[in-house]
Amino acid sequence: MEAQRNALSIFLLAVILFLIQCVVAQKARLSSPIERRALLDLRASLGLRGKDWPIKSDPCSSWLGIECRNGSVSKISVSGLKRTRLGRLSPKFNVDSMVNLARLVSFNASGFPLPGSIPDSFGNRLANLEVLDLRSCNISGSIPGTLGNLSRLTSLYLHDNNLAGLIPATLGLLRNLKFLDLSVNSLTGSIPSSFGSFGNMERLELASNYLSESIPPSLGTLRGLQVFNVSDNNLSGSIPIQFGNLSRLVKLDLSRNSLYSSLPEELKMLRSLKMMIMADNELEGRLPVDLFSSLVELQVVDLSRNKLDGALNATIWSMPKLQSLDVSSNNFTGPFPGLRSNISATTAAMFNLSNNFFYGTLNFSLGIYAIIDRNCLQALKQRTLEDCRLFYTDRGLSFDNFGAPDTMQPPPAESSSESWKRLIFILAGVVGGLGFIVLLVLILVLVLRHNKGIGNQRRNADVGPVPEGDSPQLPKDPTIAGAGDPFTYEQLLLATDNFSETNLIKQGHSGDLFRGILEAGIPVVIKRVSLSSFKKESYMMELDLFRKLSHPRFVLLLGHCLEHETEKLLVYKHMPNGDLANSFYRATNSDDDSLQSLDWITRLKVATGAAEGLFHLHHECNPSLVHRDVQASSILLDDKFEVRLGSLSEVRAQEGDTHQNVLKRLLRKPQTSEPGPSASGSSSTTCAYDVYCFGKVLLELITGKLGIGKAEDASTKEWLEQSLPCISIYEKELVTKIMDPSLIVDEDLLEEVWAMAIVARSCLNPKPSKRPSMKHILKALENPLKVVREESFSSARLRTTSSRRSWGSAFFGSWRQSSSESATIPGHQNREGFSGFRQAGRLGSHGSDGIEHSSSRKRLSNEVFPEPMEMQDMEMLDEN
Repeated sequence: MEAQRNALSIFLLAVILFLIQCVVAQKARLSSPIERRALLDLRASLGLRGKDWPIKSDPCSSWLGIECRNGSVSKISVSGLKRTRLGRLSPKFNVDSMVNLARLVSFNASGFPLPGSIPDSFGNRLANLEVLDLRSCNISGSIPGTLGNLSRLTSLYLHDNNLAGLIPATLGLLRNLKFLDLSVNSLTGSIPSSFGSFGNMERLELASNYLSESIPPSLGTLRGLQVFNVSDNNLSGSIPIQFGNLSRLVKLDLSRNSLYSSLPEELKMLRSLKMMIMADNELEGRLPVDLFSSLVELQVVDLSRNKLDGALNATIWSMPKLQSLDVSSNNFTGPFPGLRSNISATTAAMFNLSNNFFYGTLNFSLGIYAIIDRNCLQALKQRTLEDCRLFYTDRGLSFDNFGAPDTMQPPPAESSSESWKRLIFILAGVVGGLGFIVLLVLILVLVLRHNKGIGNQRRNADVGPVPEGDSPQLPKDPTIAGAGDPFTYEQLLLATDNFSETNLIKQGHSGDLFRGILEAGIPVVIKRVSLSSFKKESYMMELDLFRKLSHPRFVLLLGHCLEHETEKLLVYKHMPNGDLANSFYRATNSDDDSLQSLDWITRLKVATGAAEGLFHLHHECNPSLVHRDVQASSILLDDKFEVRLGSLSEVRAQEGDTHQNVLKRLLRKPQTSEPGPSASGSSSTTCAYDVYCFGKVLLELITGKLGIGKAEDASTKEWLEQSLPCISIYEKELVTKIMDPSLIVDEDLLEEVWAMAIVARSCLNPKPSKRPSMKHILKALENPLKVVREESFSSARLRTTSSRRSWGSAFFGSWRQSSSESATIPGHQNREGFSGFRQAGRLGSHGSDGIEHSSSRKRLSNEVFPEPMEMQDMEMLDEN
C-alpha cells in the first residue's frame, strides 16, 4: 500500500512538471506570424546558414542570437554567424524586414559584413531600439539623420566602417544615449554642438576621421562623460576651458590633431582622469603651475610632439600612480628633473624626456626607465654645446655649460685694416659674378645665332629644284629620316580613289583626312595638306615630332609623300573604331535602330590610355610638350579600344621650355598665369591647358554629353557651372545626378565614376597652378578606388586603433592637403605642409619613427592625387 502511494505521488509530480514545461515552452515560442515572416525574410536576405537558423524550428528557442520576450523578438545578434556560399557571393545591407519587429530592443551585427548604407527605416520604424551595434560591418554611405528619432537608444556603435559625410546634428536628440562610437571612418565636417545635449553620455569615441574646426565648448556640459577620444582628426582651435567641468572623465585623448594655444588651467579639475593624451598637436606655452597637483589618479601623460616650453613642475614627479610620461619633442628647459624614488617594486615607470633642452646631470631612481637623448645633458646622444647655448641665450635663460665653467671668450674686435680687406673681397666677388653673367649671356647669344643660321640652311634645302629629266625625288632632309616610309603620289591617289568624296573622313584643322587601302590591302588614313591653305611648317613639325616620338599611345605614322609641289600627304595606321566622338555610341543589332554607349570599363580604359599619352608628352619629353588639341575627336581607338592620340600637328614645346627662353629659365624670371578670356585660364602652350581640356573629356565620359571638350561657348560654361557642384569629395550619390543614364554600374563601379568625377573637377580648376599634373592624374585613373577608399592605399599610414587594415578612401582619398601652394580651410592650420597625400606629413603619417603613433587609413593620398584642399575650397564657395 505504501508503495502504491509513493508511485502515485511520483506520477502526479511528473504530470505537474510536464504541465509547467509546456507553459514555459508556450511562453518562449514566437507567437506573431508577422515577426516569424520577418525573421525568415531576414534569414534569406542575409544568407544565413540553416544550421544556425533552422527554418523548421521555432526562432525563439532554436535560432542562434535570437531572444524573445512575451512571444516577440527582443534581441537579434548575427555577430559571429556565417553566410552560405551563395550569401557570400553578394553580401548586402538588406535588413528591410526588421521594420516589422516592433518590439526589437537590440540589433548586433558587429563583424558581420553588411556592405551598403544604413536604411532610414532604422530610425523611422524601430522605435523601441536601445542598442545598435554595427562595428566593422563594411558599411558605406552617410549616417542617416533619422537615427535621431530613436529616443530610447542607449548604445550606438558604428566603429571601423566606410561611413562618410557629415555627422547629423539630429543625433543630439538622443537624450538617453550613453555610448557613441563613430571612430575609424571617413566622417567630415565639425563635431555637432548639439552633442552637448547628451544628458547621459559616458563614452564618446570620434577618433580617426576627418573632423575639422574646433571642439564645441558645449561638450563641457556632459557631466557623466568618462571617455572622450577625438584623436587622429583635423581639429583645430584651443582646448575648451569648459572641459574642467568633466569631473568623471577618465580618459582624454586629443592627440594627432591641429590644436593650438596652451593647456587650460581648468584641466586640473579632472580629478578622476587616468589618461591624458595630447601628442602631435600645436600646443604651446608653459604648463600651468599647479596643473598636476590635484590629478592624483593620472597614470599616463603624453604631451609629446608639441611646442610646449618652460620647466616641468616638480609636482608631476610626485603623482603616486604615474606609470608613463612622454614630453618628448617639445622645448622644455631647465635642469634635469630629479625623478621620484618612491616607486613600488611592482610599478614599471617609463619616462620619455628626449628632444628637449634639459641640462645638468642624470638623476635616476630605481625602477625607472627614461629616454633622455637629444637634450643638453652630460651623456651620450645629446645636442651639441653650441646648440644648447644658443637656445638658452635666445630666450634669456641661464645654462650650466654641461656642468663645466664657461670658457668662451667674446671675439676680439676687428681692426680697421681687416675690415677694409673684407670689404675688398666682397666687392671683388660681386664684380666677378657680374662679369661671369655678362660672359654667359654673350655665349648664349652666339649659340642661338649659330642655330638660327643652320635652320635657315635647312629650310633653303627643302625647296631646292628637282633636276630635269629625273623622276621626282624626296628631299634629302635629315628631319624626315625615321618618319615612316616614302610613298609616291600615284600610290596614294590609287589608295583613295583620287581622293574621292566617299573616302573623306573629315576636314581637320591641319588637313583633310581620307580613308585609303594600299596595294597590299592594308587600310590606312591619309591626311592631305594643301599648302595653299596651311603653312609648310605645320606638316614639317609633325614629321619631326614623329621622328622623335616613339610611344604606343600615339597614332602610328606609316609614311609620307612630299613630292607634290602644292600638296603634302601623311599616311597613318587605320584605327578600326575611329575616334572617341564617333565610337561613343554604336548601333545595336536590334530592329529598333537603338544606340548603345560604351560601358564603364571601356570608358575608364580610354581615359587611362589618353592620360598615358599626355603623361609622356608632359613628363617624359624634354622640353615638355603640349598637345593643345585634347578632345574626344583626338582620341583614336583601335579594334580593342586601346587609345592612340592623334591631332599631333598642334604639339608645341611648353612655354618657358624652348631654347629661345633659356635666359628666362636661367634667371628664374617669375611668370604669372591668371585666368584670361579662355575658360581654361591658361595659355594654350602650357601643360595646364592640356589638363583643363582633359578634364572636359573626363566629364564627357562620365555624363555622355559629347561636345563639351571642343566648345567654349556660353551654354557649355553654364552647363559646367550647373554640373560641377554635383561632384563632391564627401557625397558619392551626388554624381549620379550628372552620370550618363545609360551606364549600368554596381557599387564598386559607381565609386570609380565618383573618383573620375573628382579628378575631372580638379582638372577644371580655374587657376592653372592649382590643377594636378598628368603624373598624378594618371595614378588616380590607374587606381580610381584609391581616390575614394582607404583600404587599398598601401602607402598611407596604419591605424593602431584598427584591427583589420591600413588607411583607406581619397585619395580622398585621399585627400586632405594639397601642395604647398594650396589654400587652407579657414580655421585650419597646415601643420607639416605637403609630403605625400597627407602621408609623410599629416596625411600620410603623424610620425615617421617606428616607435611613434601610427596613423589612420585615411584617403586623400597625394601619391594618387594632390588637390583635396582646393576641392574643399571650391565646394565651400559653392555652398556660399
